[in-house]
Amino acid sequence: MSPESSVAESVDHTATAQPATRAGVLYIGMDLGCYKTSVAATNGTREIVYSIVGWPKDPVSRKMLGKDIVFGGEAYRHRLALDTVRPFERGALKYLDNAAAGIPKEKLGRYQEAARELVKHVVSLCRAPRGTLLFGVIGSPARASILNKQALMDACKGTFESVMIVSEPFAVAYGLNQFEDTLVVDIGAGTTDLCRMHGAIPGEEDQITIAKAGDYIDDCASKLIQERHPAAQFTINMVREAKERLSFVNDVNDKAIVTWPNQEGRPTAFDITAELTEACRLIVPDIVEGLRRLVSSFDAEFQRRMLQNVILAGGGSQLRGLDRLIEEDLAQYGGGKVTRVHEPDFAGANGALKLAADMPEDYWKDAT
Repeated sequence: MSPESSVAESVDHTATAQPATRAGVLYIGMDLGCYKTSVAATNGTREIVYSIVGWPKDPVSRKMLGKDIVFGGEAYRHRLALDTVRPFERGALKYLDNAAAGIPKEKLGRYQEAARELVKHVVSLCRAPRGTLLFGVIGSPARASILNKQALMDACKGTFESVMIVSEPFAVAYGLNQFEDTLVVDIGAGTTDLCRMHGAIPGEEDQITIAKAGDYIDDCASKLIQERHPAAQFTINMVREAKERLSFVNDVNDKAIVTWPNQEGRPTAFDITAELTEACRLIVPDIVEGLRRLVSSFDAEFQRRMLQNVILAGGGSQLRGLDRLIEEDLAQYGGGKVTRVHEPDFAGANGALKLAADMPEDYWKDAT
């Protein structure tokens, strides 16, 4: 079996050039996330950038910023002076089709431009010497369609000489050397991706993508807070920051207290413990059901071993108590052991980089 056919469902790749040797090549692994993008390269670069692109709204904002386009944290800080786009928000260009992701037809071109500019900016942070060939492995949702994978490749054109698109949870597992008897749950902003590893490159039947993740939690928490604390003034970004700093899903004694303006603009303390906890717990049933589907459809002899090695990755894996809550729900299937990756921000990029460095030259050829 050729390399191309053996990776049909988990790795899509294309190339515009191929080096005769590996000299003069910089390999880059990228987790192109809906909220954050992380990158790791063979020259030691490790960077994280918020996945947001902004253009000045008018001549005044252009003069204030001194540039025509801004990215990441700078775009968030100055977003009132910018036309901003999160190109992969809610699975856009990565998992859902444009209409389902809420991208108006007339704005699709802007999203695609933002994706290209974001990739170009993140790669520039690797500071590759002039003339270096850039070969990249990019993470995508486990069950992304062919159209979505093509959208990611289009975003990389003009920046990379060659690109592979791989399943995000597969990249995590590869980076951790977890090749067998492993279930990976990668909880991002737009999607939660599950993958079972059984000693070979996973196929479509080994992977599940759930359209409930960090953005879904933020939306649910925002609605609950608005309903129960009508006097609070807040934005979705304030809810997201509170979730990342204070949230938990199990019963603990900690309180999630935030100081936000009330309707009169006065700083006021609000207890949003119950709202954050309730919103965060909403993703658990889908995760446990996904794990059940992956395990129950696999060889019965290996089901117990897989359930003893469930790995949580992605930003959502850091919700306090999530691992224990999933373990409790897995008790109905005989129990399981859930652990969290040590570097949630870089687990995907590190695995993608390791894949890039390990792939034989045959894998970098054109594939149709």
